Amino acid sequence: MLYSMKKALPFLTLVAAIGLLGTSPASAQMKVGIVDMNKVFTSYYKTKDAETRLNDARTQAKTDLDGRLETLKASMEEINKLEADTKKPELAADKKQAATKTRDEKINEVRNLDREIGEFRQTRERQLQEQFMRMRGDIVQDIMKIVDTRVKSDGYDLVLDSSGLGISQVKVVLFASPSMDFSDSIITELNKNAPAKKAN
Repeated sequence: MLYSMKKALPFLTLVAAIGLLGTSPASAQMKVGIVDMNKVFTSYYKTKDAETRLNDARTQAKTDLDGRLETLKASMEEINKLEADTKKPELAADKKQAATKTRDEKINEVRNLDREIGEFRQTRERQLQEQFMRMRGDIVQDIMKIVDTRVKSDGYDLVLDSSGLGISQVKVVLFASPSMDFSDSIITELNKNAPAKKAN
């Protein structure tokens, strides 16, 4: 799950402030910063909380689905037994007829259950995806608020995402001085209100 959330980040250049990119002398003094959005995202305590909630929701969805599949399996076994009963030569005609009627009713039940299982699976997958997107959006919004505040307070003209990839799958930022990277301070700010860990 952690991997999927990391991959879901928009690994593109993050322009947190618009600098003057002209050829004037002022542009040569542009202040550029670097943020590793992947590192910030995965280090934020709310990301870990969201991950836990999503995993719990997925586990519950699987439990619910497995219960329905067990019911379907049991019904199929019952149909097979009823089908065998209808072919027993020693069985009285009225009992064969009753077994046939029960079998046909069970077949209809199984068809309905199979359709319900398909709808349940699609609905839960959609709900989980929507939950994931909401959580991810909230987390990215939290991060960007801190980045924007830092940009304004420290006077950055341009901030790049060092984890971003270009269209050729090559890093957008090939090299940057470590002094330009303020990812750790963003992480510290994001986690300053993290709830205390419970003692074991």
